[in-house]
Amino acid sequence: MLKSTLSVLLSLLLAASPALAADSQTAGEVKALIPDAARNNQPVKVKDALAWNDLLHTDAKGRMRAGLTDGSILSVGSNSELRVVQHDAASQQTSLEMNYGKMRNQVVKITQPGGKYEVKTANAVIGVIGTDFFVGFDSNQTTVICYVGKVTVTPLQGAKVVKSDSGNTGSSNSVTLIAGQMVVIGLEIPPAGYQPQSTPRDVGRNSIQDTTVPDQVPVIAKASGHLVRNMVLAVGVAAAGWAVAVTQLKTSTPAPPRGCPNPQDPKCR
Repeated sequence: MLKSTLSVLLSLLLAASPALAADSQTAGEVKALIPDAARNNQPVKVKDALAWNDLLHTDAKGRMRAGLTDGSILSVGSNSELRVVQHDAASQQTSLEMNYGKMRNQVVKITQPGGKYEVKTANAVIGVIGTDFFVGFDSNQTTVICYVGKVTVTPLQGAKVVKSDSGNTGSSNSVTLIAGQMVVIGLEIPPAGYQPQSTPRDVGRNSIQDTTVPDQVPVIAKASGHLVRNMVLAVGVAAAGWAVAVTQLKTSTPAPPRGCPNPQDPKCR
C-alpha cells in the first residue's frame, strides 16, 4: 500500500515538473521603464528578470521595454497587457499573448528548424521569421504594421480582414505583409467600409511613437521652499526693473533734432 502511494505521488511530481520548470525559466529582462508598470501584478524595476508565463501590464502613463534572451526586443505602450507564454532562445520558440494595448516587436532572425515567433490576440495570430512589426488590439480589432521583413497574420474565431494594404478585405485567410503594409482584423466590416482615423503614414509614425521607451526618464527635482522664494523674488525684482525701465523710456525727454543746439528754440520743435 505504501509503495503504491509513493508511486502515485512520484508520478504526479514528474508530471508537474515541466510546468514548474516553465514557470521559473528565464525569458529575458526589463531594459527600460516608464512607471506605472507591473509584472504579475507587482511593481517592476529596470533589470528585473522575466520568466515564462509572466504577465506584463502598463497603466495610462506607463511603458516598458524588455529584452528577450535571444536578443529580440519588446516595446510595450501605455494601457497594455501581455503574457510571455514561452521563450526558448536555443530552439527559438517564442509565444506571446496580447490581451490589449500596443506593442512593437523587434525580432532576431529565426534560423533553427521549426523555430517560431508568434503573437496571439483574441482574433488573430501573427507569425514572423525575423521582423520589426507592431501589434495593437483594441475594440475587438487587431492592427498589425510591418516595418521591416515579412509578417503573416491569420484571423481566428470567425474574424476576417477588415482592411488590408494587400487587397484581401473580407477574407478569413492568412495575409502576408511586407515592409510598409498594414492589416486590420475584426469581426465585421462596417457598411461604409473601414474608415481610418489618420493617413497610413500617420498611423505608422504614431505606432512607433506610442511604443517608444527612453533609456532614462528625466526627473524634475522638487525645489525647496527657500529656493522657490528666492526664484519668485528674483522674478519680481526683474519684472519691477523692467517696468521702471519702460516707464523711464516713455517719460524721458526726447533728444533734440540734429542741428538744434537749443531745445527751447521754437524752430527746433
